[in-house]
Amino acid sequence: MHRGRNVDPGIARSWLLVNGARTELFDSAHDSRADQIVLDIEDAVDPARKPAARADVVQYLSSGEKRAWVRINDRSTEFWSGDVDELKGQPGLAGVMLAKTEAAEHVTETFDRLGGGTPVLALVESALGIEEAVHIAKARGAFRLAFGSGDYRRDTGTSADDLAMAYPRSRLVVASRVGGLPGPIDGPTVSSSHPVLREQSALTVSLGLTGKLCLDMDQLPVINEVISPAPSDVAWARDFLADFEARGQVIRDGSDLPRLGRARKIEKLATAFGVQPS
Repeated sequence: MHRGRNVDPGIARSWLLVNGARTELFDSAHDSRADQIVLDIEDAVDPARKPAARADVVQYLSSGEKRAWVRINDRSTEFWSGDVDELKGQPGLAGVMLAKTEAAEHVTETFDRLGGGTPVLALVESALGIEEAVHIAKARGAFRLAFGSGDYRRDTGTSADDLAMAYPRSRLVVASRVGGLPGPIDGPTVSSSHPVLREQSALTVSLGLTGKLCLDMDQLPVINEVISPAPSDVAWARDFLADFEARGQVIRDGSDLPRLGRARKIEKLATAFGVQPS
């Protein structure tokens, strides 16, 4: 069975959010099919319980036996300073997801405060964050962008309609490309319907996002399948690469270069995710 902790977070598809106050869920989440897990001490936890949840998360990561990302509170809150100071240097900390990122400085200050070696995944959740997305993507310490779709809708009054939500998603895709980051991570699907999840994950892929936040372990197999290369694409990529090698790696025309890049990307993902050609 695939276990996601070996998946490079730069290409990770499924990011499972786990309530940081529910310690009994940590191990099962860690052993799930999630490519990465995110222990959430921001939105999932009542303000009065945040210090206790933070302490529990720090204790879980302190041995280094289990690794996880942590969604921390945003830079403007009273909790941000304690979050970064207590998480700094924890052996099991894979990185932080910074809530409500709205400026490049939010990323860089978090990165520096954590010691300059911990990746910061910037969660963009507002109109201002979308407008500043290119600067955020270029910020020192930025690892990848993620879309806080629910808070964005509340901030802007936008519906959940696919057309309405295409704009902010596309902005994050473009910003990630300009900033030299991996593809961004889409917001979660709240529906428990697998057909709806499959449809929304396919939309994620079509817009150029390469990962998806997840609230339920039952969603993980669907997300991982849809965001992985299709077996037919893997077959095409391997055939193309084999032909390229057989002809001495000769570039025949201008269309060969983009196809070569696509084939190599598909092959890398197929190898990482264990996808076999059809």
